[in-house]
Amino acid sequence: MQYHQVTVDGVNIAYREIGDSRYPAVLLLHGVPSSSRMYEALMKQLGDRFHLIAPDYPGFGNSAAPSPEQFQYTFDNLAKVMEHFTDIVGLKRYSLFMQDYGAPVGMRLAMARPQAVTSMVFQNGNVYAEGLGKLWDTRKAYWADRNAYEAKFQAAHLSVDVTRQRHIGSDPDVTAYDPDLWQDEVAFLNRPGEGAIQMELIYDYRTNLEAYPTWQKWLREHQLPTLVIWGKHDLAFTVAGAEAFHRDLPKAQIAILDGGHFVMDTRLLEVANLTRQFLRNGIRPGRQENRGTLNPMRGL
Repeated sequence: MQYHQVTVDGVNIAYREIGDSRYPAVLLLHGVPSSSRMYEALMKQLGDRFHLIAPDYPGFGNSAAPSPEQFQYTFDNLAKVMEHFTDIVGLKRYSLFMQDYGAPVGMRLAMARPQAVTSMVFQNGNVYAEGLGKLWDTRKAYWADRNAYEAKFQAAHLSVDVTRQRHIGSDPDVTAYDPDLWQDEVAFLNRPGEGAIQMELIYDYRTNLEAYPTWQKWLREHQLPTLVIWGKHDLAFTVAGAEAFHRDLPKAQIAILDGGHFVMDTRLLEVANLTRQFLRNGIRPGRQENRGTLNPMRGL
């Protein structure tokens, strides 16, 4: 694994990279409140056969975090920075691996550069209204009246309890989760100025829901090979969001795993196996549900 930094549109962007540049390329786009660090272990599993690059968005991880007065924290702008990032690091054709925030960033990138994207992996990366859990009722209230809800919403978003719950969701086996996962994220979220950055993006997230029909139309028209990996214990994005992909991508491979929102927290080898097989062999039709019966070492 190598750790690099480049300047993109005046912002210092940190990224991880592994694998020979002659191998098929994979661009991994992270979720919130994570960074490219969430992909570290997966990249090490796949780096013998693929060239993997995982950047940190502005305001995340080890990238620069200019204030909202200096940088426009919208998903449109994050996608633009990521588009220019691919130019700087020389990524011309690649598979997209998208988790959480990675889906709205990646869909914008795919629409801007359709010739560049060869296939797509969505890991609890939602693009369907059916996938929105009850937690989104609070966010919708925030979008309707930002001034009334922002202080309370920000305090919750930066808290240990909410950050922990994001990982565990409804999983009954809480002992499977390393507490460092959320303790590190809480430390990140409570950096000076980070709360304001997070609120800007949460408020702008409403634009993603508005774009769902456009993205679904794009998926339907392009029919890219697609793998959907979903942790069934996710309270934010439900399994219905995974199953909805078949409406527009009938050949998509859908794997429901016994994990949470960040399914690699507890199901790393299964995700690595599924991803490796998909990237090597293309798609296989049908819905697949893995509940601990998959041999995680097969094909690794």
